[in-house]
Amino acid sequence: MGSKWTVVGISLLLTGCGSEEGATGQAFDPDITGGTTAAEVGGPGTEAPESSSGAMTSLGTTSSASSAEGTSLDPTNPGSSTGTGEPAESSTGEENDCPRVRVDVGAGLTLNVRPDASTANAPVGSLANGAIVDVLGETTGESIEGVDLWYEIQNPAVQGYVLSSLVECTTDEPPELDGFYLPLPCGTTAQVTQGNNGALSHNGTSAYAFDFGLPLGSPLVAIADGVVTHVFDETGPGDPCYNGGGMECSALANYVTMLHADGTKSIYMHLQEVSVGVGENVSIGSQVGLSGSTGWSTGRHAHVMRMEDCGGYYCQSVPLVFSDVAGDGVPVSGDMVTSGNCP
Repeated sequence: MGSKWTVVGISLLLTGCGSEEGATGQAFDPDITGGTTAAEVGGPGTEAPESSSGAMTSLGTTSSASSAEGTSLDPTNPGSSTGTGEPAESSTGEENDCPRVRVDVGAGLTLNVRPDASTANAPVGSLANGAIVDVLGETTGESIEGVDLWYEIQNPAVQGYVLSSLVECTTDEPPELDGFYLPLPCGTTAQVTQGNNGALSHNGTSAYAFDFGLPLGSPLVAIADGVVTHVFDETGPGDPCYNGGGMECSALANYVTMLHADGTKSIYMHLQEVSVGVGENVSIGSQVGLSGSTGWSTGRHAHVMRMEDCGGYYCQSVPLVFSDVAGDGVPVSGDMVTSGNCP
């Protein structure tokens, strides 16, 4: 495909409150609605402020493995032309000969979804390679290497436009997730130290988050199959924020963010250690990291939530129902839960 690509860089903006080292608790988390994305290569976008470490990743820049950040692909062409924006006729003259498209950008990569048929504006989300989404319509737009046909697509998490050369038409149905499961290894029991809409910090963007009180170094596993879109693991032993801290640690919580087949994301935060890398396909129940208390944290715990896909690492949370939790699948503060995440 020989196009130039944009690699999404992100910065960290976490807020929280600290407590004595080793206490089991929660942490305040960012109340942001759009995440952060990098500016387009060769075009305007949303500039991502640097984290306190200054780590950002862009095309042609190699960051250390520990600071690998969200990788999302999108063609750019500084000399491209913009079409009329009118609906384009399909190859057969029928509007519904392409009911869905499958993303085809290569293993471990993700495709940016744009708010219009161009690369001029920041992405509104991303799609994993192989993802299947509904097509709402076709339009002509910015021409990239001679291709100006864009599809307007939609799934439960995002609606926008993708370039036709990066997807293929299909009549296949989107794969269905077999539910979401606790982020704990099979048979592990833990206490929910803060549930949804918690008074301490689970409100606004983080309203549907869960905190699990865990011993330091406990394995955390994927709640569903997905691809890793963002990681941060630069806070290590000996660093001032490795065992929690105050506002000065707000940018230093280690985390993993994953994109799932239904278009939603999940995040695993305050990790002691990250076990996966950006672009890695991770199966449900596979380890993503070890729990800790990094960043602005009240003590050892894991902050986990399901999110919309805003294109960044931390987006608006959405309801998360655990298939392995009795009743309505939504544990509350103080509940003890035992993982059935047993692939």
